[in-house]
Amino acid sequence: MGNTAAVVAEHVRASGARFVFAYPGDPIIELMEAMRALDVEIVLGSREGTAVFMAEAYAMVTGRPGVCLSTLGPGSTSIVNGVAAATWDRVPLLAISGQIDAGREDLVTHQVVDHKLLFSPVTKWAGRIHPRSADAVLRKALRLSVAERPGAVHLTGSAETFAAPAADVVVKSPPLDGAAGGVRVQRAVGGPDPASLLRSARRPVLLAGAAATRCGASEALIGLAERVGAPVVVSPMAKGVFPEDHPLFAGVLDMACNQVLWDFLAGSDLVVAAGFDPVELIRPWSVAVPVLHVDTTPNVDQVYPSDCEVVGDVSASLDWLAEGWWGEPRWQEREIAAHRDRLRTAYYAGRVAGRLNPTDVIDVVRAATPPETVATCDVGSHKLLVGQGWQASRPRSVLMSNGLSSMGFGLPGAIGAQLALGDVPVVALIGDGGFAMAATELRLAAARRLRLAVVVFVDGSLNRIELKQRALGYPGTATRLDDIDLLALAGSMGCDGVRVTSVVELEKATAGLADLTRPLLIEARIDPAQYEAQF
Repeated sequence: MGNTAAVVAEHVRASGARFVFAYPGDPIIELMEAMRALDVEIVLGSREGTAVFMAEAYAMVTGRPGVCLSTLGPGSTSIVNGVAAATWDRVPLLAISGQIDAGREDLVTHQVVDHKLLFSPVTKWAGRIHPRSADAVLRKALRLSVAERPGAVHLTGSAETFAAPAADVVVKSPPLDGAAGGVRVQRAVGGPDPASLLRSARRPVLLAGAAATRCGASEALIGLAERVGAPVVVSPMAKGVFPEDHPLFAGVLDMACNQVLWDFLAGSDLVVAAGFDPVELIRPWSVAVPVLHVDTTPNVDQVYPSDCEVVGDVSASLDWLAEGWWGEPRWQEREIAAHRDRLRTAYYAGRVAGRLNPTDVIDVVRAATPPETVATCDVGSHKLLVGQGWQASRPRSVLMSNGLSSMGFGLPGAIGAQLALGDVPVVALIGDGGFAMAATELRLAAARRLRLAVVVFVDGSLNRIELKQRALGYPGTATRLDDIDLLALAGSMGCDGVRVTSVVELEKATAGLADLTRPLLIEARIDPAQYEAQF
């Protein structure tokens, strides 16, 4: 195998990674060269913090571990946020940071940070690469990253380690399938059988989450919903796992129109939580409705009680429940249609006639993009509307940080997704605050001639916080953003740019999205009044 760097590179390539996202430094030079020699492309981000978001989005769309590299000291501290995001967003990520040689680590202070202490709280495991154990450590790291629930793993290696001869190994790609196999029923003493619990329900609702996406449970979810006649609510990171144009689709939980969704759940008599992860909840679980927990992991969070659990692959579990079902459909489609009408009315509440509203931007951009388009969304008031209103046609087509909910994800996430997907169109939906955190990555998108559409919702504020300050009777403090000429910025980065202030201008700007030859930045000057009405 040669040196230790070659072993690490072989494992990365065997995991399926075609791109590794990095900001280089002395200790990882040997590792980057080993990857280059194996045709694993190193993508240079503007900084470590955006490179790791690219890796996270790469993992989101592929389902396989994203990989990022950093140097020691400030390089390692700069990736902590993105590493934590992957863990709380349940995304498999392998982060590798350089370090000073282990023999000097306890004696030298310059740029030395204890990576074990730094990364252990925000990863599933923080380990160290050594020439004698590199093969086993990489196998463990990659397998652990995808194991339920997925998340980030961090490894440390020094220049001396990467250059040192490795023990004789034969790299084998581990089975990178994190879903649990089989179906196991767990219930309280004297508790109901899950199949009979479902059959006894008169108004059951399916609540699908991210684990349903990871388990490829779309067909099983559709099959059970149609057989039972049960509406389906999804979590934001599971958008697309159930078709949003399906007559049984009932909305997205904990986004805009939140009370409408919680009232809908409260009106049911059984919630079948299919791969639902409480990490996405913005408000506490508050409905006193029995829950049938169906997930790859037991109900260890106890955000909601469940006397009956089906633990295993979510798709297999839903199929098993469908096989045990008999009886008439529980809901009439007209009931669900009436609920969707209430949801739609709430979604468009607060629009200002003659102005460019946030929902206008979402509607116009969605109408101008083909069904297979992948959207990345940054954090902010606009995310709550995107989460509810952007129609997803398939799983893994709406990418957002909704576990850690970190700003700055939208643009680098779009770049990572576009590199992974090739010709599939990608659009980034970003607030002006989140855009400012990662704006320089436009240059990378232009250099690679990515056909991205980057839509910036410009209202000149950190709206979510400003609204909360106002609700408390406080003046806005540290929430106003200085105006930036985004067209000039786009041009300086090698991108096209257009400013819009109306629906007509936006429709004209988006008419040619299918024919982009380089990134297009759309500066959408919105009226934020709708946010206040919504939130």
